[in-house]
Amino acid sequence: MCGRFQISVKGKHISERFNVELFDDMYGPNFNAAPSQKLPVIINQEPQKLNYFKWGLIPFWAKDPSIGFKLINTRAESISEKPSFKNAFAKRRCLIPANGFYEWKKPDKIPYRIFLKHEELFAFAGIWESWKDAEERTTHTFSIITTSPNTMMKSIHDRMPVILPKEREKDWLEEGNPTVLKEMLVPYDSQLMEAYPISKAVNKPINNGPEIIKEVSGGQQESLF
Repeated sequence: MCGRFQISVKGKHISERFNVELFDDMYGPNFNAAPSQKLPVIINQEPQKLNYFKWGLIPFWAKDPSIGFKLINTRAESISEKPSFKNAFAKRRCLIPANGFYEWKKPDKIPYRIFLKHEELFAFAGIWESWKDAEERTTHTFSIITTSPNTMMKSIHDRMPVILPKEREKDWLEEGNPTVLKEMLVPYDSQLMEAYPISKAVNKPINNGPEIIKEVSGGQQESLF
């Protein structure tokens, strides 16, 4: 599962890294990106610009938009089969820029920040949808694809988001062969990743500043709350 992530770099870094048009009046650094928020995505139909879609996929055929709260993630193993995802997988794929994500280690639910070495920007593999309500108002939504954990992530959680190698990002948006697409949905190289425990302040989306990504020891967790 991936239920929170970080996209906290300056807008120009996103623009340069992904070669997209970005407007500063729309983008703001987010240390605690959470479901239901409008967040930056790069979609296959408009790869030259940054769009802002709601996190939580609402399939185009859905009667009730609340289904989006259940579809923040999409399992790679069944993405081409499940009715909620297969159409978007075939036609509507996206990149979700990030510079970190969070996962909670059981049994104490200690939050960890997970990121790429050298604090590199990266992209999750995602799918997106356009949904219309009874008044024909459109809502654009997305879901982050998850896969089995790599060696590092196994010690923290039993799932991880699909992080695409930089050289495969364009392929994810443009490729039409479902077999080739599914071959991209694999765990990222653990040797290129790092992780450390952070404050439980990340549990609340209202806490959204650089203080939540500071490394803490297990003993400090209790003193913060």
